[in-house]
Amino acid sequence: MADRDMALDDAAQRVVDPVLFQTIGELGTLRSLESSRRGIEAVVAVPSEHYPMTDELHARVVAALVGVAGEGVQVAVELEAMDDDERAVLGERLHELAAGRSGAKAAAGAAGERTSLLAAPRSGTRVLAIASGKGGVGKSTVTVNLAVALAEAGHSVGLLDADIYGFSVPRMLGVEHPPMVVGRTIVPPVAFGVRTMSTGFFVDEDKAIAWRGPMLHKALEQFLVDVHWGAPDFLVVDMPPGTGDVALSVAQQLPRCELYVVTTPQPAAQRVAQRAGALARQLRLPLRGVVENMSWFVAPDGTRYELFGSGGGAELAATLDVPLLAQIPLVPAVRAGADEGRPVVVADAGGEVAKVFAELAAAVVALGPARVYRSELQIS
Repeated sequence: MADRDMALDDAAQRVVDPVLFQTIGELGTLRSLESSRRGIEAVVAVPSEHYPMTDELHARVVAALVGVAGEGVQVAVELEAMDDDERAVLGERLHELAAGRSGAKAAAGAAGERTSLLAAPRSGTRVLAIASGKGGVGKSTVTVNLAVALAEAGHSVGLLDADIYGFSVPRMLGVEHPPMVVGRTIVPPVAFGVRTMSTGFFVDEDKAIAWRGPMLHKALEQFLVDVHWGAPDFLVVDMPPGTGDVALSVAQQLPRCELYVVTTPQPAAQRVAQRAGALARQLRLPLRGVVENMSWFVAPDGTRYELFGSGGGAELAATLDVPLLAQIPLVPAVRAGADEGRPVVVADAGGEVAKVFAELAAAVVALGPARVYRSELQIS
């Protein structure tokens, strides 16, 4: 019986919390586990009574215990909310776990600025900054669907909505519950396998944000330092259109980030998008590729219409000396998915656009991490 109890305990401890991205054993949240001939009873602590994924966590623990005890065994799992002191301890534990995986500690810079663990030299997270020369080219749509496509390919993914003024990611992902605050740590909501953070969780959609540069920088710093991203394989950043304060802050906070430029086929958009590429060169960020959005529209009779011209993406890629990674058709399902909170890669999983985003995700993965030679990236 002792061996069975040990096996059950080990199975429960290895369950990954779907919100906190760590195992129950790492988090220390298994309060009790009792086994008898009548069945198995387990109690697991969660940070809040408003924990958003109770059904998923419950199912994972039950499946792990049944995997050891066998089908037909009665398994009862209870989730109990932590008190304030327990949440504070858990918050510190989350930070320690993230620091241990990145091989660094969040430290203050020369000007008192805190450094994200994602920027640590040993961090395994690839940061993908999705930029555009101007608004209206579908940059956020590309960002959201690329993030979900990477998650569907089996990668752990975070999505940072750095478009502070024009946030749209929460609506596009259909996230309705706010982040959890665990001690001093902010735990981002998860949708379609993507953990995400945005000012949209703290500001009503009908309210305007009127912040100067220092406020933007502070908000971005908090999103990177105080949020428990859980060392994802990819952090996809939805950049604001054009060039400005946020781009400078991202380059400062995440010096290893890779830049991808979204444009439309029309020459005018391509010329404006060159400025985003020029900024990457100026900030010494690796420019990895171009994504052409709204490339064509296929009518019900099969006729292809190039509503925004053609060749802009290829011309921009040639000018910037990077590959054209994808050409994304203009289809109503993309707009509908964004409005309904179901990205097209999920809402129309077998469709043409979903396949293009899957191929784009595969192309990004195949590129591999960029080699960045910066004075601030030193091995100690």
